[in-house]
Amino acid sequence: MLSNSSKYAIKAVLFLALNSKDNKKIMVKDISEPINVPQAYIAKLLQELSKKNIISSSRGPKGGFYLSNANMDNSLMDIINIIDGEKRLQACVLSLEKCNLEKPCPLHELVYPIKTKFIKVLQDRTIKEFSTLIKQGKVFLPF
Repeated sequence: MLSNSSKYAIKAVLFLALNSKDNKKIMVKDISEPINVPQAYIAKLLQELSKKNIISSSRGPKGGFYLSNANMDNSLMDIINIIDGEKRLQACVLSLEKCNLEKPCPLHELVYPIKTKFIKVLQDRTIKEFSTLIKQGKVFLPF
């Protein structure tokens, strides 16, 4: 359901949530290795997220990417919508263009309730909430 780009962007943002502050910015090279994503690829994704104010950045010798308090209030769905577009998660799992509630595909009844709940969680929970779960050890990321 999520593209690799969205997965990488989410991992990078959560890495920033755990490791950066207004006064502790992180360079792309220091993000790409722990999250196991090529530097050029993650740089492009982070630049896009920065343009849309999902994350913050600054230039210069002490520059890099970081999350401000305001950035921490964004949802994971905000990241997905910027990287993949709003329709990605709404698409049919069989990639049928005309699949909908009135004309469902064979898997629609199985997938629709799960997908709806998944989307709601992505919309309702903030980056801060997910980073808190990681800090508490309730969920993990290997960095």
